Amino acid sequence: MSQNEPIRDARQLGTPKMLILGLQHMFAMFGATILVPILVQQYGLPLDIQTTLFFAGVGTLFFHVCSKFQIPAFLGSSFAFLGGFSTMANLNTGIYENMPAQEKLAYTCGGIVVAGLLYLILAMVIQLVGVKKVMRFLPPVVTGPIIVCIGLTLAPSAVSNASTCWPLALIALAVIIIFNIWGKGMFKIIPILMGVVISYIAALIMNACGVTISDGAGGVKPLMDFTAVAQASFVGLPPFQIAKFDITAILVMAPIALATMMEHIGDMSAISATVGKNFIEKPGLHRTLVGDGIATALAGMFGGPANTTYGENTGVLVLSRVYDPRVIRLAAVYAIVLSFIPKVADIIGSMPSAIVGGVSFILYGMISAIGVRNIVENNVDLTKSRNLIIAAVILVCGLGFSSGLTFNVGGTSITLTGLAIAALAGIILNAILPGNDYEFGTNPEGDQNRGIHAQ
Repeated sequence: MSQNEPIRDARQLGTPKMLILGLQHMFAMFGATILVPILVQQYGLPLDIQTTLFFAGVGTLFFHVCSKFQIPAFLGSSFAFLGGFSTMANLNTGIYENMPAQEKLAYTCGGIVVAGLLYLILAMVIQLVGVKKVMRFLPPVVTGPIIVCIGLTLAPSAVSNASTCWPLALIALAVIIIFNIWGKGMFKIIPILMGVVISYIAALIMNACGVTISDGAGGVKPLMDFTAVAQASFVGLPPFQIAKFDITAILVMAPIALATMMEHIGDMSAISATVGKNFIEKPGLHRTLVGDGIATALAGMFGGPANTTYGENTGVLVLSRVYDPRVIRLAAVYAIVLSFIPKVADIIGSMPSAIVGGVSFILYGMISAIGVRNIVENNVDLTKSRNLIIAAVILVCGLGFSSGLTFNVGGTSITLTGLAIAALAGIILNAILPGNDYEFGTNPEGDQNRGIHAQ
């Protein structure tokens, strides 16, 4: 097998190497997944990290069952719902007046359950009308720029994290590049893991030498904080909580699914383009939506955040060129195990955000590069005004609406993410502008790389 040939069955590498590859995917998703409950806690709702990790793992496994174990996708906690969590945290009218935060979280999670069920409705529509009819509204001039936006919208967080300690971020970035370009054998396909491990060791040394970082309030704090590690127990059950339902919470949280379903289609296109298989047609977009929807509804029912496919792990696929879904399922098992070991989870959580930033420089850029490849391979003619306008509007919407677009419906605040706005704008423009030069099925290779093809 050549050095550049992708590995679709990781069993040929042996069990020990598969376990290490799964660990790499676990590290890739960990920082962003636990960041969601950390941010929600700052809003005043007690969303738990252990519960979040548990349902990231369980949700990923459910997704793999629904997608016939074919798609190498990891589902972590969704950032798109943060606006909804913030709205619910500040809601102090009606039954929510003087309501304890724990109970308010239960109603918020009830809204997430309904949001997950909306995925099933879209999946049913696609099953009835056929995925090809749906995907005709998503030609490469739409999907390509959307995938580019997925990576670029994440870019500011990479810079923000890295800026907390640039030397450490550059160590992580340099290690990844060195192992990916000059690494041999197994080391060439685990550059992310090596970047995390080596930069973490560097962080321990820097912390021992008294290196400090800004605390964001004009002061300084140690590079690493092990307070939570010292207080955490070795074994503990995730604190599950049964969701409660109220129309107000449902109206706040459920409409966000309109945005995340658009992101889901973009992520499936990105993974399909990465792996070179038509996952949107086989096993089918309806199956992936069902998997994502069940994962989200299940998490919400027991006190966890909504799930979504993770761009970080798509970036790992690009870099490692190991496309075996079994490796992703190992990462899911690791996440479940960690949810029962608070001390180990907190040790990983002590990793400085600068390391996450350094790693993200590669991962997020890889996603955008996939979008560019999507445009090139499908021969999108950007000299035509129609195509140029669609791509331009998508890029400006996706990058310009960095805080999303918030509007009120029945007195309830709803926020659409920038990616959702970009997707809707691209789909509408493609449908109404004359001069469509894309004919479905005339470029089978390009369609295949987008995840679809004509019979």
